[in-house]
Amino acid sequence: MSSEGKKLFNIIILGVSFMFIFTAFQSCGNIAQTVITNLNNTDFHGSGYTSMSIIYGVLSASNLISPSLVAIVGPQFSMVISGVFYSLYIAVFIQPATWAFYTASVLIGIAAAVLWTAQGNCLTENSDENTIGRNSGIFWALLQFSLIFGNLYIYLAWQGKTHISESDRRTVFIALTVISLVGTVLFFLIRKQEDTKAPGDDDSTNEILGESSSARNKMMKAVAAFKKSITLSFTKEMLLLSVTTAYTGLVLTFFSGVYGTCIGAVNRFGSEEKSLIGLSGIFIGVGEILGGGIFGLLSKKSRSGRNPVVMLGILVHFIAFYLIFFNMPNDAPIAPMEGTDQVAYMIPSKEVAMLCSFLLGLGDSCFNTQLLSILGFLYSEDSAPAFAIFKFVQSICAAVAYFYSNYFLLQWQLLIMVLVGFFGTITFFTVEWGAAAALAARGSDYSSI
Repeated sequence: MSSEGKKLFNIIILGVSFMFIFTAFQSCGNIAQTVITNLNNTDFHGSGYTSMSIIYGVLSASNLISPSLVAIVGPQFSMVISGVFYSLYIAVFIQPATWAFYTASVLIGIAAAVLWTAQGNCLTENSDENTIGRNSGIFWALLQFSLIFGNLYIYLAWQGKTHISESDRRTVFIALTVISLVGTVLFFLIRKQEDTKAPGDDDSTNEILGESSSARNKMMKAVAAFKKSITLSFTKEMLLLSVTTAYTGLVLTFFSGVYGTCIGAVNRFGSEEKSLIGLSGIFIGVGEILGGGIFGLLSKKSRSGRNPVVMLGILVHFIAFYLIFFNMPNDAPIAPMEGTDQVAYMIPSKEVAMLCSFLLGLGDSCFNTQLLSILGFLYSEDSAPAFAIFKFVQSICAAVAYFYSNYFLLQWQLLIMVLVGFFGTITFFTVEWGAAAALAARGSDYSSI
């Protein structure tokens, strides 16, 4: 297999591995609060929103050290270890205990930081200036198939049920744990890039020197990665992109946890309210996959760069927020176990709810594919620190959003996303124009990014 073929193979395996792991984890996130609401009459006293807030809070802090850990362990093994912790978190729901639930939330926060830093490193190592857009799209589209499979199972298994039994819960989470472990094992298929070496190099000498200085070199790499993360954090481009990244964190919280809970709380949806959570996740996934395919795989046909894609993303999201505001009761995110009988500005419509799910996914893919692309382009030499900063900002905003989701009515959550999304789009435009100017100065074709 050629070098280019091997790199494409690695990108596909990376995407498929993440697809399996996040089939389990995102499905878990979509139904966690609903499942926990049905558990709160027992000895279990956890909150799905609080758990996700812990996860993203720890994730954000852990991104300060994740480049160092990836530098020491290597991206492949880092992803394998992280995948194991994802599986353990999901397995907690098989027999929930409050202490185990929150402990696992802390551990998966650390694992997520390492996983996404290693992913960014692997994506960049297997891409160049001309393939980063395509590879970002392939990875994102494969990853988002996770929303289809897990939620399809939930939709079929929970159709017509208004209460989630212990047997239903165990069956779902045993299956999700196994799926997560399959994705973890697939990381072993990623092929390492061959080392470039001059013909006269002495292998035995290099091996001896490597053994004697291995620990010192790894420590130096770790320290260098940490210093580079701090330095990159305060560059103009990274500060501007952080506003856009913050928006993706708020949206991530909304579509992966809050919106599904809203749908499941609307009593006017009748016996379908719980199964509609799964159907909503499917429509989000369709939007994500469609966006990844169009704006990633077909990026070479674009002559105007990333800005039009991001503009489409924010317009699609604003339409979705407007429709959700009219369709969903204001107290849906914080409704009790019995649900809510309130009505917004229209009688709740399942069709409008599913359309909004699709629009949320499509808009999210617009932002994330372009952020992955521009980070890989701007920081090809410092990919691990750059992607660590990206996940730091995204996750800390997701943590804040999960925290206020316990208290804020739907209208205030939507308003926050509208404001941050507006400013995040402007800051992305500013960075993209700078990247275009730099390419023009080098005589490169703008469409290649």
